[in-house]
Amino acid sequence: MKQNMITGSPAKSLFLFALPMVAGNLFQQLYNIIDSMVVGNYIGADALGAVGASTPIVMLFVAMATGMSIGCSVLISQFLGAGKKEEMKTAIFTAFISVTVLGVLFLFCGQILTDPLLYLLKTPKDIFSDAKSYLSIYFWGMGFLFCYNGLNAVFNGLGMSYIPLVFLICSSVLNVVLDLVFVKQYSMGIEGVA
Repeated sequence: MKQNMITGSPAKSLFLFALPMVAGNLFQQLYNIIDSMVVGNYIGADALGAVGASTPIVMLFVAMATGMSIGCSVLISQFLGAGKKEEMKTAIFTAFISVTVLGVLFLFCGQILTDPLLYLLKTPKDIFSDAKSYLSIYFWGMGFLFCYNGLNAVFNGLGMSYIPLVFLICSSVLNVVLDLVFVKQYSMGIEGVA
């Protein structure tokens, strides 16, 4: 259901609109938590350290995607509220072009900058290789991260904040299943979790 922010109680409208976004942020954090749980329980302490060492780098890219999403949703909602449908369509199209370009750009930047970023964070040598493997595979999924955030921007801007939450719930469940399948069934180690 599309949340109408201009009728009824402002506090209730804001709460109902924000609740799915808060839940979505929790599910987004769940990715690394689940990865850490699977790694800690089925792979070992060094692999868990590698995921932990990778987390600040992952969060940096997630923050950039989220920031872009917030900026786009503000523009889309302003155009929608002002009744400027053509400008809104242009903002949506621009958001999709931006997420595609940035997703590809950050994929390559991530691949190139993995070693320097891990050195900068003083990643211990005994987990460096695992952290590098984890990040290398993670960066191949960067396009999906940015695509999700682009969709998030559009739906939030249109007042439909529950739709991105549904995507995140489904992808979180899929993440758990695939983590367990790749690690337990196929013994892929940290690469399977990534």
